[in-house]
Amino acid sequence: MGYLEEYKKWCESDEFDSETKAELLKIKDNEKEIEDRFYKELEFGTAGLRGIIGAGTNRMNKYIVGKATQGLANFIIKQGAQDKGVAISYDSRHMSPEFSKETALVLNANGIKTYIFDHLRPVPELSFAVRELGCTAGVMITASHNKPAYNGYKVYWNDGSQIIAPVDKEIMDEVNSIKDYKVIKEISETEAVSKGLYNVIGKEIDDKYIEALKKCVINPEIVREYGKKLKIVYTPLHGAGNEMVQRILKELGFENIYVVPEQEKPDGNFPTVDYPNPEAKEAFKLALELAKKVDSDIVLATDPDSDRLGVYAKDTKTGEYKDYTGNMSALLIAEYRISQMKEKNILPKNGMLISTIVSSKLAEAISKEYNLDFREVLTGFKFIGEQIKIEEQKNDGKKYVFGFEESYGCLIGDYARDKDGVSAVMSLCEAAAFYMSKGITLWDQMINIYEKYGYYKEGQISIVLEGSDGAKKIKQMMENMRNNLPEKIGEYKVLEFKDISLDIDKDMITGEVKSTGLPKSNVLYYKLENDSWCCVRPSGTEPKIKLYMGVKTNSFEESAFKLEELKEAMKNIVK
Repeated sequence: MGYLEEYKKWCESDEFDSETKAELLKIKDNEKEIEDRFYKELEFGTAGLRGIIGAGTNRMNKYIVGKATQGLANFIIKQGAQDKGVAISYDSRHMSPEFSKETALVLNANGIKTYIFDHLRPVPELSFAVRELGCTAGVMITASHNKPAYNGYKVYWNDGSQIIAPVDKEIMDEVNSIKDYKVIKEISETEAVSKGLYNVIGKEIDDKYIEALKKCVINPEIVREYGKKLKIVYTPLHGAGNEMVQRILKELGFENIYVVPEQEKPDGNFPTVDYPNPEAKEAFKLALELAKKVDSDIVLATDPDSDRLGVYAKDTKTGEYKDYTGNMSALLIAEYRISQMKEKNILPKNGMLISTIVSSKLAEAISKEYNLDFREVLTGFKFIGEQIKIEEQKNDGKKYVFGFEESYGCLIGDYARDKDGVSAVMSLCEAAAFYMSKGITLWDQMINIYEKYGYYKEGQISIVLEGSDGAKKIKQMMENMRNNLPEKIGEYKVLEFKDISLDIDKDMITGEVKSTGLPKSNVLYYKLENDSWCCVRPSGTEPKIKLYMGVKTNSFEESAFKLEELKEAMKNIVK
């Protein structure tokens, strides 16, 4: 069926309500808009759903959410796991409460018990709740740091991690097998409650989650002493982090917490930012203004679902607030925690640190320093969760110590299986208090880390190509690079090339070819001379092709210069 026929069906069929039809009739003379809404069905991928809110097959709406949930329900029933239940949470985005309730009721209509949070919560708490309640699955309604027009649907499995193979494919098959929206089962909230299927949760999970975080604190006595002195500016960027972040910091003894007032309340319009992303410097404008006013030591921001953390720290020598990349903040936390665990003799002898192929190679250097097993996985925190699960199932498996990805997310303990912006805030503040007790700032410590290991610097370029034409262009760009392997990128010789989609790892010096050892994914990776590297992949959640790169030098200035050179070289080979 073509997009115009599908549009006509949505406008006329009794499957769709009057509100949906009214929205679609407003665009009856705009064929380009009709095509964009109906040229494909919003794909249920390995991370679930994400798209613009609105009516149509290529949009986030209750019918698409209902279909995804019916497919999930069918899979759960085939597993015989309906009695274990599904935990459901959501963030501050438009339609998040409505989509979460739709998810719960479709599951309930299929006889599956649900535990739905009473109001918005951070995504790591949903991961924690799945494990704490012994659920078979979890669903988080969020589009993370996307623009206000977007929302999404992320599925978690019984270990608290986002779904991975083979479960992801099997759920996708169930969702894709549904061709008629009329098969989506329905039940009223009243009936679902009366049958014990619809259960509201809240404070009891909050309390247990906070206790789990407190157990991860390494120097509570230093936090209590220096928490009285440290000044912290924090913004939840209109998202779900405010309540849990303030609570954990206050209960640990941090007394000077300044929340950006204009951004404290949840608001799906994100009115003070163009893009609610702690990776974007523009998102810190109000926070930095407040920091200068109160003379804050550190400035922190979490994204709408509170799994990512952005950081600025004051350099007392210059008075400037220095920004940290996701690699920098995560590895500062890692160095602090691992060094202190070693000092206190609580660092596991068989510990492991897990990173991703597009994250800083400084992680490997830290792993070597502390004799930790280093694991490098594909982009996506679910692959870090998978490694934790693999080792837990062994009698003598490695013990998880730390995991992170460059996209501003890390996990400090095994209480959850997704990146956690709340515990990252907690750990960053603990580290700041500890280094204050030693007479240095967080920025001083960052320099110390570089002096110890080398000046690693990483960057990223995102090329946005929207719509059906953009999707075709991204596919063509990947194929061009796949078929035209360069001997050099900029000044650097290519030493090794990995085509992870084709499972090819080629030594460019010897010509030897071996398996990558990674799950197949549309990723191209170039290992370069002098500890430099590049990587290219399409985004799994946005209409982008993403270029990653990193260098290692002997100074800040040199690393910045070399990184910019490498960026330009990468732009030239992506055509």
